[in-house]
Amino acid sequence: MHRLRLREVLTSLPRVGAARAELLAEACGIELERRLGQIGDMQAKRLLAVLASIAPDPAGSHEIRGTRSASGPRLVVLSGPSGVGKSSVVAYLREHYPQLWFSVSVTTRSARSGEHDGVDYFFISEDEFERLREESELLEWATFSGHSYGTPAGPVQSRLAEGRSVICEIELQGARQIRAVDPNALLVFLAPPTWEVLVARLQGRGTEAHHVVAERLATAREELAAQGEFDVIVVNENVADAAAAIMALLAG
Repeated sequence: MHRLRLREVLTSLPRVGAARAELLAEACGIELERRLGQIGDMQAKRLLAVLASIAPDPAGSHEIRGTRSASGPRLVVLSGPSGVGKSSVVAYLREHYPQLWFSVSVTTRSARSGEHDGVDYFFISEDEFERLREESELLEWATFSGHSYGTPAGPVQSRLAEGRSVICEIELQGARQIRAVDPNALLVFLAPPTWEVLVARLQGRGTEAHHVVAERLATAREELAAQGEFDVIVVNENVADAAAAIMALLAG
């Protein structure tokens, strides 16, 4: 058994093909070709949690994603292209709906003007980020423009256990990782009213170099093309309306 490779184990499970096996392995921080006997204790613990999340129930049926009772806590993943207004929507939700808990990501980039450690992000070193990743303490992680970002798993799991719904504001790659780990998470894609509006918002920031804006726009096209992977699409024409739409989803 210990000589089996992780790829062989994952692809033998119901509902897990080659593509999803890669996402599951990435979420656990384990190489697909690694043998079971070579997996560390922390990685094994994370792997077991992932496998439990996709296992059939005793009756032999599978829970369809997004069908967890609306009366219970939900992990809500809010994603969308840069400039669409994710931070503004989250700020509105934070102010008007204190019953929600908002995950604070870690990042290796420096704080921008007006940002505060522990509020906007936890600003950490490359070494500390690598430690969190290797010890499977991140629910998801990604790298953009030379900086790494990730969602600490422990606080999210603790708040859900307390009965509080959790909002995670992350990018597409991270949303895909969470979908692989927790099929019951509610994935919400925040979309701009039009492409022209998104371009204007990004160019109007004036906080980033031209080549960074161009890179974000190229990434935005890819993200908009993937919105069909999400459970719900909310168009952000107005921050208050977008926030209300998300709360309506939580209320069922």
